[in-house]
Amino acid sequence: MSEENTSASPTDSTLAARDGQVVADTVQWLEKAVIGLNLCPFAKGVHVKGQIHYVVSHATDARELADDLHRELEALAEISAERRDTTLLMAPDCLEDFLDFNDFLELADDMVEALDLGGILQVASFHPQFQFEGTDADDVSNCTNRAPYPTLHLLREDSIDKAVEAFPEAEEIFERNIEVLEKLGKQGWDALDVGAHACPHMQQQTKA
Repeated sequence: MSEENTSASPTDSTLAARDGQVVADTVQWLEKAVIGLNLCPFAKGVHVKGQIHYVVSHATDARELADDLHRELEALAEISAERRDTTLLMAPDCLEDFLDFNDFLELADDMVEALDLGGILQVASFHPQFQFEGTDADDVSNCTNRAPYPTLHLLREDSIDKAVEAFPEAEEIFERNIEVLEKLGKQGWDALDVGAHACPHMQQQTKA
């Protein structure tokens, strides 16, 4: 596991500690929910190999987050997959509203193309308030795409292709995940304790 604090001063112990908690919350969510419930069968391998890069953005608006995303896309493209297969960019201080975050994803896709990284990298996402169209906000199925903080997941297209080859039933993962969460239920999800401990106001948002 690698982690980075994007703008913390070495003397700012409070901010550094908060960033550490953001990363710790994200790792706990990954281990307990994503891997623990097998929501993504591709995640365990890169986690065990330490190929996930965790970055805490200090952005307070979409423009600042776009700058961080730009930097991390270029960094991922330049480094080998063996050293860094994927990046999780957490933004605890902006785009707390899911609709605003969803709008930002269009900018993220445009940025990938503008950097000539189409077909090489792509950006997926997770959000504490994620909600599928046609569902209620407290529907536990929404938790398949919920993380402690607004999170941009930078992925390599080659890695996705290899994962799909290894799991030919990949298209069935979504339906299985819904079944797993519905069986787990709201209380079961809450018991995982995969919320935002660094930002208490997001703790409630992460719950179904």
